[in-house]
Amino acid sequence: MVDPNLSFLSLLLLPLALLLVLYLIVRPRPTTVPIKNRHVFITGGSSGIGLALAHQAASEGARVSILARSLNKLEEAKNYIQLSTGIDVAVFAADVRDYEAVSKAVEVAGPIDVLVINQGVFVPGELEKQGLDEVKFMLDVNLMGSFNMIKAALPGMKNRKERGPGSIALMSSQAGQVGIYGYTAYSASKFGLKGLAEALQQEVIADGIHVSLIFPPDTDTPGLTEETKMRPQLTSIIAESSGSMKAEDVAKKALDGIKSASFIVPCNFEGFMLSIATAGLSPQRSYVMAFVEVVSAGVLRIAALGFQWNWYTSIHKWHRQNKST
Repeated sequence: MVDPNLSFLSLLLLPLALLLVLYLIVRPRPTTVPIKNRHVFITGGSSGIGLALAHQAASEGARVSILARSLNKLEEAKNYIQLSTGIDVAVFAADVRDYEAVSKAVEVAGPIDVLVINQGVFVPGELEKQGLDEVKFMLDVNLMGSFNMIKAALPGMKNRKERGPGSIALMSSQAGQVGIYGYTAYSASKFGLKGLAEALQQEVIADGIHVSLIFPPDTDTPGLTEETKMRPQLTSIIAESSGSMKAEDVAKKALDGIKSASFIVPCNFEGFMLSIATAGLSPQRSYVMAFVEVVSAGVLRIAALGFQWNWYTSIHKWHRQNKST
């Protein structure tokens, strides 16, 4: 007969042994990225999540620069931050699709400690009905614009002397974790950021630069209001179970993730579950989170298949109803 005490001890030792192994192998190692008295440069900083991030970073003592296309909106954002925090921010009007323009802005702004690539555009619609100009627009702003900003800022970030750890944070989306009907081009642009982030982290880790990939859900911004009006009906049906967040709440989650140098930064519970389900070969600094990813992978795969069943059931039902009318 098996000794119950030995069985209990075995059950206890297995997870402890796994935790020990994960503690030894997780890479990169844990660190923190200070914000106070450091230069934080935010693209798409004139509204929405970018403005909320700029406001919070300024409130925490950072020297903040914001970049966007509209000088008028930038001035409005600058005045808002100045009035609410008493801190002045630098503004740069440039299109992230224009490498020369963003390079000039980065040169004038000076060495960057924390680069937050937050710009993003979304034109919803089925691929068959979208013009290639709309597809190219999303890819150029969301993906190529990110390459342009990193390429422009990286030399100065690498040459920072004795300034402590740096950060490059990329604002993705939960649509960059799972593809959704009507998001074909947008999801492609956001999924691309994950590959960019994973490879870039390996290239810059020796320079003390830490990459974060942020996955916000729908966020209450003027852009979301316009997007909702244009969504295909099926997109709204599938996405109706997902909640939205305020820009300020997303900004707090994002900045906390940047400061802890987390590679994957979810913003709500649904995003947390998606991050575990899609962790794959992404780096993980926390051995505790690595443990959660390992032990819950199978269960979350079953849950993911349940979501897929629900979505495809909705799609087939919608098509049957529309064919009969």
